[in-house]
Amino acid sequence: MNILLTHAYFLAEDAKEQEIMKPYPTLGLLYVSGYLKKHGVEHQVYDTTFSSMRAFKQLIEDTKPQMLAMYTNLMTKVKVVELMQYVRSVPDMAACKIVLGGPDVTYNVEAYLNAGADYLVIGEGEQTMLELIETLKENGDESTVQGLAFRRDGQVIQTPSRVKMKSLAELPLPNREAYPIEKYLATWKEHHGYSALNVSTQRGCPYTCKWCSTAVYGQSYRRRPAEQVVDELKHLHERYQPEVFWFVDDVFTVSHKWLKDFRDQVVSSGLQIRFECITRAERMNDEVIQWLKEAGCYRVWIGAESGSQRIIDAMDRRVDVQHVKDMLIKTREAGIETGTFIMMGYPGETMEDIKTTAKYLVDTQPDHFTITKSYPIRGTQLFEEVKHRLTHEPDWNVSTDREIDFERAYSDRFYGWAIRYMNNLVLLRKQASGGNYSLTIAAKTFVSLLMMRLESLRQV
Repeated sequence: MNILLTHAYFLAEDAKEQEIMKPYPTLGLLYVSGYLKKHGVEHQVYDTTFSSMRAFKQLIEDTKPQMLAMYTNLMTKVKVVELMQYVRSVPDMAACKIVLGGPDVTYNVEAYLNAGADYLVIGEGEQTMLELIETLKENGDESTVQGLAFRRDGQVIQTPSRVKMKSLAELPLPNREAYPIEKYLATWKEHHGYSALNVSTQRGCPYTCKWCSTAVYGQSYRRRPAEQVVDELKHLHERYQPEVFWFVDDVFTVSHKWLKDFRDQVVSSGLQIRFECITRAERMNDEVIQWLKEAGCYRVWIGAESGSQRIIDAMDRRVDVQHVKDMLIKTREAGIETGTFIMMGYPGETMEDIKTTAKYLVDTQPDHFTITKSYPIRGTQLFEEVKHRLTHEPDWNVSTDREIDFERAYSDRFYGWAIRYMNNLVLLRKQASGGNYSLTIAAKTFVSLLMMRLESLRQV
């Protein structure tokens, strides 16, 4: 069987990604490739990151794969749908089986099947893909494959969920050799002054944040042995020489036992690395901060989402905002850069909550922070809470869940000014603490706060 594995992220065709220029290899797809390779399944991998839609369509016409397997998420969904429609329009590719996997398929089963997919891999993809390929080769019954969705006689069939891998120790490494890793490193170097590569050490997240999707790994926690992770880092360091590693895990310090073992393995191996990661404040303390520093961590992102305890509780974040502040401050004092995330427009958020969040940023002075307006992803508790008051649900085929909107306390204009206010206020206080007070930034801060207040008086 002529099998092609790919995704649909085209860096040059995404204006927002062009501004950021921080591409990483798609590890999920490469894990599937590594697993198939381990089990002797011949296949090709095509990385679209530095390609174009036109070039990819030509490749499909030239190679005519019998199976086209694509990874899809919120960022790539629209392109994936376009590619499926294109394949279905090519007369001599009618027999091509289109397989999709990734976080966006779990709660959009019928929509993806209607858009042209033959099979959807629900949850972890390695074992399901292998079994599906073997079943199709033998003309077997697909309904025996766990973790699969497809149509039969017009009816949607969804097989029982696959039991998650209990141990990740035997999972082969991602097949990075199938990607032009040097292009990723060069892109980072050109645009940011250093090269970076991503690594995964765990699957799942045990927490219950209402806005977060657990579509692939569920509310679970499994981890690769620390020794195995350090061996992978050694290999990547020798093979590609990245200057920074980015751990993609949801909560890097969730297990203190694992983290200490990781620190010990890094130190004893003599491996000199720099890395950044994401974690939660309640899984941080003085000892953890020290372990991170000794292992080579130079930046930690500590999630808060809001400076208002009331909103954090509404999100079911299960964290004390004061502890978040303490950990951000202590981490910076230890010489590690800090970052945090802010979500605006969450149901029930008021002007006072937003001002409290702005004060949180001023008090903690993170080196980096991002602000996003909340959006309800299908399958999350947030979506279930607001689905009865959606105000905008665009055509599924040409949009993503990011574009779904719901009735909020304030208008879009208000949130635009609120984001400006937070950014200006943090910059103003940072400059003032360094003895460089800016009247221009002060004026912008005042104007944005004033416009926030005026917009808050308007009807949404």
